[in-house]
Amino acid sequence: MSNDAVDTAAVDAARAAESQAPADAGDAGYSKDLKARHVNMIAIGGAIGTGLFLGAGGRLHSAGPALALAYLVCGVIAFFVVRALGEMVLYRPSSGSFVSYAREFLGEKGAYVAGWMYFLNWSTTCIADITAIALYTHYWSFFTDIPQWVLALIALAVVLSVNLISVKYFGEMEFWFAIVKVAALVAFMFVGIFLVSTQHEVGGETPGLNMITDHGGFLPNGLMPVVIVLQGVVFAYASLELVGVAAGETKDPHKVVPRAVNSIMWRVGLFYVGSVVLLALLLPGSVYSADESPFVTVLSKIGVSGAGDVMNFVVLTAAMSSLNSGLYSTGRILRSMAMAGSAPKFTAKMNRNQVPYGGILLTASIGVLGVGLNSVVPDKAFEIVLNVASLGIIGTWISIMVCHLAFVKRAKEGLITRPNFRLPGSGVTEYVTIAFLLAVLCLMWKDAEVGRKTLFLIPVVAAALVAGWYGIKRKAARETDREAAELTE
Repeated sequence: MSNDAVDTAAVDAARAAESQAPADAGDAGYSKDLKARHVNMIAIGGAIGTGLFLGAGGRLHSAGPALALAYLVCGVIAFFVVRALGEMVLYRPSSGSFVSYAREFLGEKGAYVAGWMYFLNWSTTCIADITAIALYTHYWSFFTDIPQWVLALIALAVVLSVNLISVKYFGEMEFWFAIVKVAALVAFMFVGIFLVSTQHEVGGETPGLNMITDHGGFLPNGLMPVVIVLQGVVFAYASLELVGVAAGETKDPHKVVPRAVNSIMWRVGLFYVGSVVLLALLLPGSVYSADESPFVTVLSKIGVSGAGDVMNFVVLTAAMSSLNSGLYSTGRILRSMAMAGSAPKFTAKMNRNQVPYGGILLTASIGVLGVGLNSVVPDKAFEIVLNVASLGIIGTWISIMVCHLAFVKRAKEGLITRPNFRLPGSGVTEYVTIAFLLAVLCLMWKDAEVGRKTLFLIPVVAAALVAGWYGIKRKAARETDREAAELTE
């Protein structure tokens, strides 16, 4: 049988499964303007961000070459999450993504928790992104006299405008953002491989394995620094789940999504692990710093003029891409929730271009609070919101795996049909992933500076979720009864 025939059979099976799935009212009204190239580059963009371009410097300094292993392990966990989500997408593509699946398999309370944890992640990430954009823009002397909060507000206004026009413009912006990031990484890797293979001196050091063996080995500062950076490494992979949301606005998700999801693993291996290994071979970990991109550090050591300007532009692009993705995804998630009564009614509204502007504006309004934060405490704004965002992404990923367990259970009972595109080792993989994510939370206690403060936020978030649920549960129940009545008519 030809590959085309196999692909066709898989698509037909997925569509047959989808025909058995209940519809989500939140999926109505969307255009299907995202093309395969958009979704593929959205997947790449989700896998490459400021966590690598900027965050890897400080992590290499503290964890040493073992950082590559941390990226690999967290990358595998991220792949499991996205693969589980991809399986549910093929069962029933939905712009509500995991919130819609949580509603079907866990009930409205599960959808409520999953959705608001995701909103917590992206609304605070939005603040982190506009803060980062303002900081990166200040790198150039032309902008240094402009207040940080003004630059943050301009960045938010530009990306918000693009998101409100149409999903096609979002896709195009994300496509070109990803192109910039990939091109920069590939160019650096070629330079790095050349330097290592020719033994060209970098800042007075000869690159090679001696950069590791002569400077404390694989774990120069012991195991604990590697454990502590896991929180930041997990956050570096945040937004990979965006593929599941984008599937609801593409014409042929049954072909596009499996290819995009399966490619994530090699991208993680090549771009994250490969880059960190190269960086470790080029210079000792102690040379890198949290205040500078590790790529800029290397390029400046070999006398490349303008390296800082180029990499600052790339990092700026990565932050803009993240902000763009956050506004897009939360708009769709909130609309799915609003249609079921779990989010404010106005977040269900769409404009004439089939964009859920209500939810996008709500997320952007939190970003405006971030502009105020940049005005009051510009030096601490980034750290404050990053802590909250890390709780949101861990909560979201756990909810996806719990939802997948319920999905598989329903399939074993013969109530639904699983697509052929499945999570490897299902029944074990979900528990391993959940245990790992919970362990990352627990290990944050070892980091008194940042991690411990983050854990103190958990009771606050939990209390807010409980209070919110009791505030909307009657409305959610009415919406559920109404939808059930419509289905039986």
